[in-house]
Amino acid sequence: MPVHRIGFTELSGSHGARDGLYRVNIIFVHGLRGHPQHTWEDNRGRGSVHRGSVERGNKNAGTATSRKRSILKSLFKSKPSSSASISTTTSTADSNTTEESPNKLFWPDEYLTQDIPEARVWTYGYNAEVIGGLFQANNKNSVSQHGRDFAVRVEREIPNEDPILFVAHSLGGIIVKDAIRRSDACRARTKLIVFLGTPHRGSAFAEWGDIASNLALLGLQDSNKKIITTLEVNSEVLDNIHEEFKTIADQSQIRIHSFQEARGISGMKGLHNKVVDDFSSKLDLPRSLETVESIDANHIQMARCSDRADPQYRAIVGVLQQFIHRMALDETSLQEEPSTASRVEVSMVETGGGSNMTLTNPATLPCHYIPLPENRRFVGRNRTLDTLKAMLFMRKEWRKAAIVGLGGVGKTQVALQLAYWTKKHQPEFSIFWVPALSSATFEQAFAAMARKLPIQSGGDDDDLKQSVRRYLSSEAAGPWLLVVDNVDDSDIFFGSAGMPGSISEYLPESDDGLTLFTTRSREVAVSVAGNDVIDLYEMDPLEAAEFLEKSLIYKDMLRDEGAAAELLKELTYLPLAITQAAAYINIKQVPLAEYVELLHGTQQDIIGLISKEFRDNTRYPGSQNAVATTWLVSFGQIRKSDNAAADLLSFISCIEPKGIPQSLFPSSESTEQLVDAIGTLCAYAFLTRRGDSKVFDMHSLVHLATRIWAQQEGLTATTEEKATRHLATVFPSDDYANRNVWREYLPHGLRVLQHSKELDIKERSDLLLGIGRCLRADGRIKESAKSLEEACQWRIRHFAKDHPSRLVSQHELATAYQANGQVKEAVELLEQVVTIRAKTLAEEHPDRLASQQWLAYILEAADCDEARV
Repeated sequence: MPVHRIGFTELSGSHGARDGLYRVNIIFVHGLRGHPQHTWEDNRGRGSVHRGSVERGNKNAGTATSRKRSILKSLFKSKPSSSASISTTTSTADSNTTEESPNKLFWPDEYLTQDIPEARVWTYGYNAEVIGGLFQANNKNSVSQHGRDFAVRVEREIPNEDPILFVAHSLGGIIVKDAIRRSDACRARTKLIVFLGTPHRGSAFAEWGDIASNLALLGLQDSNKKIITTLEVNSEVLDNIHEEFKTIADQSQIRIHSFQEARGISGMKGLHNKVVDDFSSKLDLPRSLETVESIDANHIQMARCSDRADPQYRAIVGVLQQFIHRMALDETSLQEEPSTASRVEVSMVETGGGSNMTLTNPATLPCHYIPLPENRRFVGRNRTLDTLKAMLFMRKEWRKAAIVGLGGVGKTQVALQLAYWTKKHQPEFSIFWVPALSSATFEQAFAAMARKLPIQSGGDDDDLKQSVRRYLSSEAAGPWLLVVDNVDDSDIFFGSAGMPGSISEYLPESDDGLTLFTTRSREVAVSVAGNDVIDLYEMDPLEAAEFLEKSLIYKDMLRDEGAAAELLKELTYLPLAITQAAAYINIKQVPLAEYVELLHGTQQDIIGLISKEFRDNTRYPGSQNAVATTWLVSFGQIRKSDNAAADLLSFISCIEPKGIPQSLFPSSESTEQLVDAIGTLCAYAFLTRRGDSKVFDMHSLVHLATRIWAQQEGLTATTEEKATRHLATVFPSDDYANRNVWREYLPHGLRVLQHSKELDIKERSDLLLGIGRCLRADGRIKESAKSLEEACQWRIRHFAKDHPSRLVSQHELATAYQANGQVKEAVELLEQVVTIRAKTLAEEHPDRLASQQWLAYILEAADCDEARV
């Protein structure tokens, strides 16, 4: 049977299953610098006793060491990475040739296919030769990309619907975990994973660098040369895979068997201890999900078996056989007809169809599906929770409610608190939690609910969702609370022309059922809950201070009360921002004052802080928790659904976030379109209106996120140019009648000028001139002179000496110099202007007369000052 170096090879096809029936798939996945065949090969009939004697050493230690290095050399020598098939009887000790090796035993093919004939046995190979920068997400050979490719190939190339059991060696286990977290199909089909020496733990738990070093040492070609010199480790990625997979294993009830190596690799310098220590080679799941066991072999030999008597073969095949046997018993018990006492059949016929559904005894209710743990750090929000309890549990006419607010304001946490309160204080209620992040998360939740509920459904997903909906809509379900979280994308929830089906059509309706939605979109909130919408805002200062205290490990940091208060103010009392800051402070152990300094630093410093991902077990596994990332998702939804709102968002990214008059906004095709665009941004809580006025504010951290978004979309340069041209057009003159308007516009004009320093267009000079005039009229003389100097310098570079625009800017700058006490500079500039205008303008021309009169005034004032002295 040829074994493909890259991709899947089915080993069991030539043997056939007992009774002609396959029941499961067993997939073998090798690790770093491994091979889909040679990782699992050993010398035929060598025997475990002989291996043990070699491992322990004997009188001829030099011979034993030489033999071990020869084995390692054969294993880790460069191998061809093409997808060409390789005979099971060949060796790759030389990368350019193959040689017959009849003494090699490939046990998954020769033994396992016979001992478990009901299993399709597969190997999976991938290019594990050059995994440098191992956990760097952008590296072309990263674990993340290998995991993605593996998930895609499982879905495409394992066409049967039988359950999957994985046997994964070393880093192959991490690729398996990454594939499962990426693919709902892999997750649903995976029932058991046998890990052989897999290094699960990242730096938050153990010293991952030591483990990486040990794995690198296994790449020796000879005593002086390393195949792998470094492993660039971003342990945060490894940690995220680890934590997310633990949650998935728990939710999906995936059984884990973790085998740990009992020996080091003796005779090799630096590897006398275990390659992967005991702490890292287990997941630490509950005993009901994970079994941990040692294999009396080293990291390499634990994957190899020379005969059926080898302890590691008996252990591995024993785990697989035991699991398949139990699975068969479970299937048999499900197929048995239940007794009348334990089951009740209820026929439900819907209008327009005859769909039947079988229900188990309702006495098994209530049941609960809440995939997120209770938040032990939750504080405050008492008024919001009291309102929700009154609306849903006291006023019977209200069956639905929605919480709406800015991303990161804590909507999910409030809903989660209500769910756990209901579980404790309303014990007759079943509680279900459905994330509406995507169709996939919705379907996964309904599948989990179906397992909890006393129902049976057909095989396809649509039938399962309809069965859940029908049951919860029936009286048999009793009272229930359904939380539909993160209903942010209206296309996913309500469906669209390009997206058949929708989440909303599967939501149950019942007089005994309560539904709570959380969303960032006010439009969605009103659509699903009518008037029963609760706005959630940032915490008040006392709540925020208590939340920060609960979030910090080192409470003595709070002794610096001034720094704590300043930190919360800078984070605008936003729960997600506080959580993110606390995570950074806990990990880096920086004082609060130092973190505040970073927030006061450059824009790049602040962007780095609000973009940094962190783990939080009260948020969804795999979700990106950074404050900036949370809002970028909503920006993308706005871009998809409302171009005018997206353009307005881009414009706002260039101006001040506070005190934005509606008259400053760029005009749209119609007034209605502008109002709609403003409404969209307000619906997402990105803009808030000041009372009944036409003045708006944007959250300062959201404003910074708009800068990140514009940069990622490649809009920065275009947006800044458009904003500069628009401000130059609408900025008012320094006429006193316009004073209120220019005072509203000045902060925004100054911010645009700050962002557009590299912009070399006349409109920027015009804006500098207009702002300079208004600053002078407002008594801000030094700022006025600075702005007019810059306007004048641009015109000197681009216009001739007698150009009217250049002369105007020089005249205005001279007046600012005079007001600032720079008389000499003012006189020099005005003399130039008077001289040129005398040559180019008629004697009675207003501009010529104005410059002459202003020069005379300055000279006269200067003479008077000298006379006084």
